[in-house]
Amino acid sequence: MGLLVLDVGNTTTTVGVYEGTELVQHWRLVSERRTSDETGVYLLNLLAISGVDRKKLTGAIFASVVPSLDIALAEGLANYLGLKALKVTSALDLGVTIAYSPKQEVGADRLVNAVAGKALYGAPLIVVDFGTAITLDIVDRSGAYLGGTISPGLVTGMEALFGRTAKLPQVSLEAPEHVIGHTTINAIQSGILYGNAGLVDFLVRKCWSELGYETPVVATGGHSAVVSALSETITDVDQWLTLTGLRLIYERNRAE
Repeated sequence: MGLLVLDVGNTTTTVGVYEGTELVQHWRLVSERRTSDETGVYLLNLLAISGVDRKKLTGAIFASVVPSLDIALAEGLANYLGLKALKVTSALDLGVTIAYSPKQEVGADRLVNAVAGKALYGAPLIVVDFGTAITLDIVDRSGAYLGGTISPGLVTGMEALFGRTAKLPQVSLEAPEHVIGHTTINAIQSGILYGNAGLVDFLVRKCWSELGYETPVVATGGHSAVVSALSETITDVDQWLTLTGLRLIYERNRAE
């Protein structure tokens, strides 16, 4: 079985190809508005360049937090790859109880992370996703998804900072050796990276306090590795956790 999985975010779209349970290809792309034809051709080219035989793809699933892209994506997959894609919603069989009201307001990516986190790391667990937003998603001891927190992401914060300050230089997201920056670039890097690591640690500890017990904390997303190295609470990093969750959800629901 070849499975195409897609996680459509506000800033990036993560795409992966599974052969059975093995992730054989993965890409992190810029999320852009495309027609169904453009989407189909784009995916065909991506697969061809990477040496993936599209005829071996027998299924597709996507999670999206950008509703305006959903129709073009589904039609592109159907018309160019011959795949009827399964869309992740709270109505699917997720194998996780959703203790969130109303259920349909939970971001699909957050549900996918909870499913993958529970399957790979057990419950209880906190998943931290470093994307356009930094989200914390909490799975309690019973395995139920409780909800979590949403904060501005690293790039979102940088864009807000640079958009309102004329003289600050653009910087790369690399952690400086010292928190006290002795240059403007180091000061910005320190504030963003150490600051967001501190934000996550504070929120994790507050969640632990409300739960009444501590949990493992797994980080995912594009900036998970760099921030996790500075965090005091993150225990694991899994860059492709969301793709794993998409595969697991597909396997539970493919008969439908």
